[in-house]
Amino acid sequence: MKLRIIFDDKTVTATLNDSQTSREFAALLPLTLKLKDYAGEEKISDLPGRLSTAGSPAGTAAKKGDITIYAPWGNLAIFYKPHGYANGLIKIGQLDEPDALPIHTDMLSARFELAD
Repeated sequence: MKLRIIFDDKTVTATLNDSQTSREFAALLPLTLKLKDYAGEEKISDLPGRLSTAGSPAGTAAKKGDITIYAPWGNLAIFYKPHGYANGLIKIGQLDEPDALPIHTDMLSARFELAD
């Protein structure tokens, strides 16, 4: 599934994987979220509800551009720097251009929608 993430002055594209968690995320779209910086390596936001992690691995290491769900908190996380293995981190997709995520602000608004 192709995803569009629209910021004030920029649109980036991503590809969601074919997992139960990513399908549940796609079912929430369109969705506008406030992304805030976390740990100097990712942008995070709360979701309107928890997503199923059935069939997902126990955790993963994140690469730059990975779109993930952090199951213990139930939040979305988009990484702009790599992160080592974390239990409960579930990858649901990848930015098509990992360097395209705006990282210059502490908080930004993003609209997530399925691409046609």
